[in-house]
Amino acid sequence: MPDLSIQQYQLVFNLFSFTFACMLAAFIFFVLMRPQLAPQYRVALTMSALVVVVAGYHYFRISESWTAAYTLQNGVYVASGLPFNDAYRYIDWLLTVPLLVAELVFVINPRNRGRLTFTLAVAAGLMVILGYPGEVATDNGTRALWGFLSTLPFVYIVWTLFSGLGTSMNEQTAHVRVLIRNTRLLLLATWGFYPIVYLLPILGVTGASAVIAVQVGYSIADVAAKAVYGLMIYSIANEKSKLAGWNYEMSEQKTAPAVGD
Repeated sequence: MPDLSIQQYQLVFNLFSFTFACMLAAFIFFVLMRPQLAPQYRVALTMSALVVVVAGYHYFRISESWTAAYTLQNGVYVASGLPFNDAYRYIDWLLTVPLLVAELVFVINPRNRGRLTFTLAVAAGLMVILGYPGEVATDNGTRALWGFLSTLPFVYIVWTLFSGLGTSMNEQTAHVRVLIRNTRLLLLATWGFYPIVYLLPILGVTGASAVIAVQVGYSIADVAAKAVYGLMIYSIANEKSKLAGWNYEMSEQKTAPAVGD
């Protein structure tokens, strides 16, 4: 671990704290908003809640590991001798990335989702698994090889989400199609950010600059790809619930016990 200035160390630590807070706030929101949706769309928001709570837990552990990995000496943060466990990110992604693609499938077409959800989830898992050996590699050649292999399932996922959902997209109203389009673009933009950060060591960004860029880049991408993405999923589910005639207040009145019961 390279030496860091106080400003560099605090930038990363504060960003971990911000990311954890975003995930916690998103979890509370998704749990509270879940009953507002029609029953067939609640699974998607449940998955959104699972994604952010898993991510929040891992950011808490990453923050602890970051604190343990450095010690302040003479105004400079130096390595304490304890390793910084960045593998928490890959454990998090292995659990959450398949859920992210499943959310979108569930909210687009909650009835016909089985095989498509399974294949996309498997591809998402492979994307994460294949990327990890390159992340821990000590030479750029190995890193580039595993990065290329990881890109293959990523391309399949993007193709499926943008080209393989044509029939389901045609069944949506114009407003819902816009929401789905924006959600897919957000997913593409955030997922496309990870390879850029992944390539930084290959591009010659090393030392403290590389450490800061990787941690800041991954954290910002995670907030957008999980918390903000979950809000987009909620927007789609909420709009489709309204179109289906779902009224939360009316359903509450029907299930409430009569006075005197």
